[in-house]
Amino acid sequence: MNEAAFFANLVITAAVALGVFLAAFVVGARTGRHRGVDVAWGLAFVAVAVTGYVLSDGHGDPTRRGLATVLVVLWGTRLSAHIWWRSRGAPEDRRYARMLSRAPEGPARTRYALRMVYLLQAGIVWFVSLPIQAAQYLPSAPGALAWAGGALWAVGLFFEAVGDRQLARFKSDPANRDRIMDRGLWRYTRHPNYFGDACVWWGLFLLVADTAVGWAFVLGPLLMTYLLAFGSGKPMLERQLSAERPGWAEYADRTSGFLPLPPRRAPTTTTPSKRRRRSSR
Repeated sequence: MNEAAFFANLVITAAVALGVFLAAFVVGARTGRHRGVDVAWGLAFVAVAVTGYVLSDGHGDPTRRGLATVLVVLWGTRLSAHIWWRSRGAPEDRRYARMLSRAPEGPARTRYALRMVYLLQAGIVWFVSLPIQAAQYLPSAPGALAWAGGALWAVGLFFEAVGDRQLARFKSDPANRDRIMDRGLWRYTRHPNYFGDACVWWGLFLLVADTAVGWAFVLGPLLMTYLLAFGSGKPMLERQLSAERPGWAEYADRTSGFLPLPPRRAPTTTTPSKRRRRSSR
């Protein structure tokens, strides 16, 4: 790896990620709605990957560079398009409304949004994308582990895309208003899209895991998995759903929280006669 070129790349991609979120901030500040930052999330990864691909020309293996870039572009473009379509005309996201309510209205709240919503996510995008940026500068051709990463990425994209599609179709039926989605992939995990996202980023990490230097970037997928399973993803959403959706507790009791697993059976009630027979043995 050409270390000088790679470190110069890191500076430029940091500026690119920052630029995407600053543009989103301008839009959010003008409209008074900051949920558009979720659209910027996927686009920022795409911008970083494309920038790295251009800058790494002549430094990294063409196959590995192309594979890393295409996978991120496909994932990020689909995610941003899905979120944009889902949020058209919708009011402010309740997560951001609650977060921003901690600051007083006016310029102070706008500055708070810049720091805690936009700049923070710009930093996370740059950090999580480090394995992709490293993959674009590795001079060796991808090995079996890297191609296995591509397969894991495909599994993750399947869970994300199919889970999102199933949920959108479920919500489009007025008869399902205030009901729990427990069909399709949602029968096996309460968060197929979050599980899929984790698979995507572990798959992308495997693109560099077949080299010794690649393991220096394992914190990227670790951070993403933590955010999805224990940070701003699953816990925050489940607190909201448990307060708003009747039947959530029963669904959570029988359905895996993250990894897809067969649904758990409801505990059977033991009748008094059965208890007497059991105690007499």
